Amino acid sequence: MIEIEGLTKRFGPVTAVNDLNLKVAKSEVLGFLGPNGAGKSTTMKMITGFLAPTAGRVRVCGHDVEMDTIAAQAAIGYLPEGAPTYGDMTARQFLLFIAEIRGFKGADAKARVQSAVGKTELDGVLDQSIETLSKGFKRRVGLAQAILHDPAVLIMDEPTDGLDPNQKHSVRSLIRAMAAEKAIIVSTHLLEEVEAICTRAVIIDRGQIVADGTPGQLLSRSRYHNAVTIAVPDAQGAAVLAKIKSLAGVASVESARREGLFEITAFPRKNTLLVEEVSALAVREKWDVRELRAEAGRLDEVFRAITTHDAARSRANAA
Repeated sequence: MIEIEGLTKRFGPVTAVNDLNLKVAKSEVLGFLGPNGAGKSTTMKMITGFLAPTAGRVRVCGHDVEMDTIAAQAAIGYLPEGAPTYGDMTARQFLLFIAEIRGFKGADAKARVQSAVGKTELDGVLDQSIETLSKGFKRRVGLAQAILHDPAVLIMDEPTDGLDPNQKHSVRSLIRAMAAEKAIIVSTHLLEEVEAICTRAVIIDRGQIVADGTPGQLLSRSRYHNAVTIAVPDAQGAAVLAKIKSLAGVASVESARREGLFEITAFPRKNTLLVEEVSALAVREKWDVRELRAEAGRLDEVFRAITTHDAARSRANAA
């Protein structure tokens, strides 16, 4: 439903997006990740036709975004960064305006607005001017306009920015509910959001894709993937540490003391599942285990490992 080939964008001497290739299918929720300045928002603006590429092409539902712009944009719901709206309008006026420019009239327009309002829980602020709304409500007005015409493709830049935990849960539930019939791209800095709603994650750095896979596949690249942490009373720590080090499946260990406990994290050798081995050892040795947990991995660690840090990015840009 989204096809990107050789997409490139240059701003003078700076290449923001560099020969990017990507396909997103129906029912995929793609998490689009990257450090600040990596090219995420620029890519999304080119997908939606708001920014012309220097090279390459984008097709949305078979329509070339540059050659058949109106047809492509009719299939897209877009929530841009900052969710720009007309602040002097009420939420109701703004959504009715969006319905009208999307081609809906009369009762059909009102029904579309009411449906979007219900999904984004805006009933209580419909007749307030948008400029008086909180950041969270403004974001939800932006989301309502993006889904009002029930688009086949949703492009959302930080959809839960400014929302409280309950509102984030509601928006994530809405995205999951819509996913089966749409292709969705979600740009986010919240790594827990990727694990919560995305079926696939792409990490972009310096305008190029540096990782592409399911959240589980990315987690498997973490050194914490299948690591096991065990906590015992401080007095038992040295003995437990020695025993865990001796296990054949353990590649390395880290330890720390906290609040009277000795905490040990055992990192597995490749493709080793440690948790059962450590659990069985704890039972045999009759350790006083206060905590035992296995980790799927840490997405933030994978992200840091494969993207450029700000200092290195600044040096590269200066060069």
